[in-house]
Amino acid sequence: MTVTTRFAPSPTGHLHVGNIRAALHNWMQARRHGGRFVLRIDDTDAERSEERFVEAIRADLAWLGLHPDAEVRQSARFDRYEAVFERLRAAGHVYPAYETAQELDLKRKILRGRGLPPIYDRAALALSDADRAVLEADGVRPHWRFRLDHAAPMAWDDLIRGPQSFDPRTQSDPVIRRADGSWLYLLPSVIDDADLRITHVVRGEDHVTNTALQLQMFAAMGSTPPAFAHEALLTGAEGKLSKRLGSLAMDALRDDGIEPAALRSLLARLGTSQPVDAVVDPARLVAAFDFAHFGRAPARFDEHELAQVNARIVHQLPFDAVADRLPAGMDRAAWEAVRPNLSTVAEARDWWQVIEGPIAPPPPGEDAAYLAQAAGLAATIDWAGDPWHVLTAALKEATGRKGKPLFLPLRRALTGRDHGPDMAALLPLIGRERALARLDMSSPRA
Repeated sequence: MTVTTRFAPSPTGHLHVGNIRAALHNWMQARRHGGRFVLRIDDTDAERSEERFVEAIRADLAWLGLHPDAEVRQSARFDRYEAVFERLRAAGHVYPAYETAQELDLKRKILRGRGLPPIYDRAALALSDADRAVLEADGVRPHWRFRLDHAAPMAWDDLIRGPQSFDPRTQSDPVIRRADGSWLYLLPSVIDDADLRITHVVRGEDHVTNTALQLQMFAAMGSTPPAFAHEALLTGAEGKLSKRLGSLAMDALRDDGIEPAALRSLLARLGTSQPVDAVVDPARLVAAFDFAHFGRAPARFDEHELAQVNARIVHQLPFDAVADRLPAGMDRAAWEAVRPNLSTVAEARDWWQVIEGPIAPPPPGEDAAYLAQAAGLAATIDWAGDPWHVLTAALKEATGRKGKPLFLPLRRALTGRDHGPDMAALLPLIGRERALARLDMSSPRA
């Protein structure tokens, strides 16, 4: 059977790093086995779903290079859900319940007060046809619950968590449909997974109980369930899920200059025993993807670590991959000169300004005479080859300076900064005329 995975976001907001991690791992599992990756838009909530978020989801996945092989929308499958629902109802697998939210809340409080688990008591199953008729005549519309089989243990071998088992008697019969006819998550998802022949579902460990419930729905439909992998949830660097992490959307990361390869590299390995590497080619990540590497400890997402990975990615990017994001006039030589000093591609603009000028060098102070001498020598050397080493060699011989006293005043005068790209690569880009002008500005005559 073809390995088929799915990513199923709700278009009620923007994707954040937790969503993207699930999408990435589903995509990697499919690609690792030459299979299919499906995007399923869970837009059953008509009131909260917005088309702009559907478009944003597609754009975010494309930015990350996670191109789905197919896309389905739950809003286009209501007839299918209705047909399966009716079949399950006729077979006694679903039943109407008439309690209000307030009544259910009161029942739960009473059970908790007695030290008992707040499990639904199945009171609706005791209603007669006449009882239901009276309620409906009074305008009470039922919600619908799936009737769990208490004699059938809910168990599976999770690809990350290992053997899992739930006693169905400890679970409430889940609500699958609201009184207004709208669908909750559980049953439509099972129908979709069965119809789309999903073989693997990778999702957060907060869905473990959902999986237990859904296994009985697959059985009631006569369908084979997919294999499940429940990964540890992301936490912040401080050890708990922060509001910042929960709201860290892709547009915020793009605004911060994060490269898609950096985000892929970090999220691919978080929660695993594998080291986080800065990998530009996703095929390398895919080839090493294996659920055996995943652990159950919380997966810590550190924005500082992401920034470090991002810098290492930027240092690998060829000119052709970034040319359309560089300032006008910046060529391959300039990119390759400044690239080792960048944390983001956008920072290249700052170094292009250093090259092109104007700059504001710091006051020369006690180095003024030395810089005047440098200006004189710079006017006489051959600029066709390696002017930096020619100039510094001449200055070393003329002044006896070496190391920091030799190099730092020159860097400051020529770039206005104490640190930066290799001056041997930078000085030819600055060029003879600009370099002479900057050295003259730092001389006593200036």
